[in-house]
Amino acid sequence: MRTDVVIIGAGPGGIFSAYELMKKAPNLKVKVFEAGNPLDKRKCPIDGDKVKSCIKCPTCAIMNGFGGAGAFSDGKYNITNDFGGTLYQYIGKEKALNLMKYVDDINMTHGGEGTKMFSTAGSEFKKLCMQNKLTLLDASVRHLGTDINYVVLENLYNELKDHVEFHFRTPVTSIEKLDNGFKINYDGGSVEADKCIVSVGRSGSKWMEEVCNDLNIDTLSNRVDIGVRVELPAAIFSHLTDALYESKIVYRTSKFEDAVRTFCMNPNGIVVNENTNGIVTVNGHSFEDPTKKTENTNFALLVSKHFTAPFKDSNGYGESIARLSNMLGGGVIVQRFGDLERGRRSNLKRIEEGTVRPTLDATPGDLSLVLPKRILDGIMEMIYALDKIAPGTANDDTLLYGVEVKFYNMEVKLDENLETIHKGLYIIGDGSGVTHSLSHASASGVYVARKIIEG
Repeated sequence: MRTDVVIIGAGPGGIFSAYELMKKAPNLKVKVFEAGNPLDKRKCPIDGDKVKSCIKCPTCAIMNGFGGAGAFSDGKYNITNDFGGTLYQYIGKEKALNLMKYVDDINMTHGGEGTKMFSTAGSEFKKLCMQNKLTLLDASVRHLGTDINYVVLENLYNELKDHVEFHFRTPVTSIEKLDNGFKINYDGGSVEADKCIVSVGRSGSKWMEEVCNDLNIDTLSNRVDIGVRVELPAAIFSHLTDALYESKIVYRTSKFEDAVRTFCMNPNGIVVNENTNGIVTVNGHSFEDPTKKTENTNFALLVSKHFTAPFKDSNGYGESIARLSNMLGGGVIVQRFGDLERGRRSNLKRIEEGTVRPTLDATPGDLSLVLPKRILDGIMEMIYALDKIAPGTANDDTLLYGVEVKFYNMEVKLDENLETIHKGLYIIGDGSGVTHSLSHASASGVYVARKIIEG
């Protein structure tokens, strides 16, 4: 069996590669292999009633399947080169932004029309942040919401399915280099292809490492982001979220000069579990539908750790901290900020008596037994800094869920076409270590598709 192009992974990068190939080169035969389920079969069994915590499904409905890990995210498309990846270093800043805008246009014609675009440009909050030793990063932010993001993905799949051959629940085991292309081996068979696009996301990091080792592709050690998810009354951050929706704020700690940043802000959203390689961590979602909104806002506070020789396994370091949280709490731990300040673990009684109603059923505990002191000190410094621009952030009843870990693939050595040393083998999206966001991953997919079409 032979085809023109094989795409491994149906996340944002894979979807937009397939879409661009379908639109611009309809004569090409394209097959997509995805370890997870189709969109309509991606159902997490956790219902808060009969199933309260992760049961380790064979394929995680939140992390894998059509749409990738971003399918049930809050659907934020950040159009910027300031964060979200280093795609611009390969293709140029203007081209990267134009591709992100192109992706946004496609989303708008597939169910996203009517959603709002926010911008930090010229914002009064930049000055407010500067006055309090904080930096507000520039970006235009399209917020689809988890619900509208699902609609967009559904419409894209309905358009793709008659032109692109999808193979779900079919994890690829290995890639072999042939004299005239590649052999893609999967559970139950194999297929040969002239071109291969790998878009396996963060959850495919270990598999990606194996592929690079097998094919002698050089890689660089990447970072890992470790921290907590903060949940507090929406009113405390409303002046920021009403104007900016997503505010990417960076603080450099006075003690260690570590960078701590806000990430994935969800106004009136919910806190959720996330399963990565069998480890339960925490994340957040938000919705456009007014009936699904809550009285809380949540966001992550993350500290980036870069390691130098001789240590290279940054993801392993993050996993070990997450496993410790799972060991102590049976999953995600939640703690009141006031309890953390006082050096005591939270219990159910104090949380129930607090003013913040948790949106995730997590285990009350003590994050100081999980997070390294340097990281925890940085998070606490950041909370006090945010309290100056959003008074109430450092209230006793503010909830901290842990741990939140953002795993990044090691950065794969690629050329300006996002092509490996093996011509015709492209690595895109978060699986490449080049992108860290929906917008950058999608843009990289369009870019590589165009390179294939150009020949």
